[in-house]
Amino acid sequence: MDREQHVVWITTRRIKPGTYEEFRKAWRPGALPEGMLRAYECFSEERGEVVGISTWESLEARERYRLSDVESARRRAMAPFVEAESSGVYVGRELRIPKD
Repeated sequence: MDREQHVVWITTRRIKPGTYEEFRKAWRPGALPEGMLRAYECFSEERGEVVGISTWESLEARERYRLSDVESARRRAMAPFVEAESSGVYVGRELRIPKD
């Protein structure tokens, strides 16, 4: 993979009304996983939908984490608050925004 490219994991979850704070506590990992470069939490104004975006050093690092006991426990903790979920893994690059 080109060094300008990153593995990007995007997960969108619709959460049950009024459960954002509980969901957020369950969603956030205790420590950054090995191989994760950055992570973002994006949420809708009413906090009914949460998008997690993470960048990884490799597809293998992301897959190791996805299959880990830590991620399994995190998913179990989130489950009571999640109504629907979709996820995808992509290869992307940062766009340079020209300055005037």
